[in-house]
Amino acid sequence: MRALLTAGALSLSFTLFLTPLFIRLFTRLGWGQFIRDDGPKTHHVKRGTPTMGGIIFILGTLFGYFVATTLVGDGPTASGLLVLFMMVGLGLVGFLDDFLKTRKKQSLGLGGWAKIAGQTLVAAVFALLALQFPNAEGATPASTKISFIRDLPLDFMVLGTIVGIIAYVAWIVLLTAAASNGVNVTDGLDGLASGASILAIGSFIIIGFWQFNQSRFSENLNPSDLYRSYDVRDPLDLAIVATAIVGAVVGFLWWNTNPAHIYMGDTGSLALGGALAALAVTSQTELLLLLIGGLFVIETGSVIVQRAYFKVTGGKRIFLMSPIHHHFELKGWAEVTIVVRFWIIAGLFVAAGVGAFYFEWLQS
Repeated sequence: MRALLTAGALSLSFTLFLTPLFIRLFTRLGWGQFIRDDGPKTHHVKRGTPTMGGIIFILGTLFGYFVATTLVGDGPTASGLLVLFMMVGLGLVGFLDDFLKTRKKQSLGLGGWAKIAGQTLVAAVFALLALQFPNAEGATPASTKISFIRDLPLDFMVLGTIVGIIAYVAWIVLLTAAASNGVNVTDGLDGLASGASILAIGSFIIIGFWQFNQSRFSENLNPSDLYRSYDVRDPLDLAIVATAIVGAVVGFLWWNTNPAHIYMGDTGSLALGGALAALAVTSQTELLLLLIGGLFVIETGSVIVQRAYFKVTGGKRIFLMSPIHHHFELKGWAEVTIVVRFWIIAGLFVAAGVGAFYFEWLQS
């Protein structure tokens, strides 16, 4: 518990007090945001605002996690390190995209396929590493089964070793791409993706801590609950790393809320989406992401529906602009109004997700 609280406090302090220094540094380096010409005209005043702010909360997360687990915890675990690997790895993909935007002085950086290739590479390495590092009981950070609130009896290995591993890696890549691109699409208004990510990733603090208390490997587990205990390898450490991420993003949100002094950029949005996917995989709650990340599903779905409808109808649109937050912006809603209402929607989805996770424990 001390490590959990320490990780959150340290990462929060790092981003809350050091972000102004990074803002001045990024401004001096010329890392300014470029705005799409076809976007809402109200966004043109944001041109030049420092971007790549994801670097700040990635560093804050690493600082909070490693100091807390080293000084007051039991040290880093394989599961916690894998979550950070995914977060940093996708953060690097996003950084390359952001850097090319600032260098080219345009709103397009990496090509779409290049970005997908980077996401695929990081996710595939994560997937293979997550099947290694068994603990004393033989549990690895991830399993080859698809999971909802725990592993389901849907094991990729029934396809055979080689085909099963390929299918498992493809599943993790798909999950990672969906989560990281979902956060990336949502990152269009000041504080929107930051606040929604805090809520979604924060749910894994609750999930991880509950799994720790009801772990099959725990000496304190009530024997009558053995049938519904969890086989998650490092649940408490997953709660600690989730706390470190949340603390870092909360501190960043102080400076990112409207009017934003700095943007997270693809560096931050891809990193947060990657962390969200990694937490779901290592906590065996993969399909639960559809609820926990419900706002990201809606945002991504609005883009897919808009493009499909545009092609089918020969140029007609359902929304004034996608993603859907821009639709409400063009309808005249104030940016702050959209952000707060979307945070409420995100919170309701997270509550539904955590409720679904806990529901089986209400059955005595």
